[in-house]
Amino acid sequence: MDDIDRALVRNLQEDAGRSYAALGAAVGLSAGAAHERVRKLRERGVIRRTTVDVDPAAVGSGVLAYVMVDANAWMGDSAAAFAAIAEIQEAHVIAGSASVLVKVRTATTEQLQDVLRRLYAIDGVSGTQATVVLETFFERPVPL
Repeated sequence: MDDIDRALVRNLQEDAGRSYAALGAAVGLSAGAAHERVRKLRERGVIRRTTVDVDPAAVGSGVLAYVMVDANAWMGDSAAAFAAIAEIQEAHVIAGSASVLVKVRTATTEQLQDVLRRLYAIDGVSGTQATVVLETFFERPVPL
């Protein structure tokens, strides 16, 4: 990736709906050249997908929690079990005091409690520690 590629990706992270003409103008390229560079960034896997940033509270998912999942077995092969719980936005196998870290969004704390119950149903899970977010100061895109 060169500086122009980085600038294109930064611009797309700010607003993925920008036209190729606007992207090109922002980095000193024609619309066609910007389109070609973005296509190549997709082919190389730098850009994995294009998405929309939705306000979770506006769509009824205002409760955010990070849950440390304890296990009595290796959890590296359990991705599908975690993915089957729709409220889990992210799941990471981690090193440290827990085995897996998950990011959960629900509408209510009662629904969060239900997610915790379903986590316990996953083979190998022996405990959870949930931290509920009270306020988010900011979330940053991947730095380039």
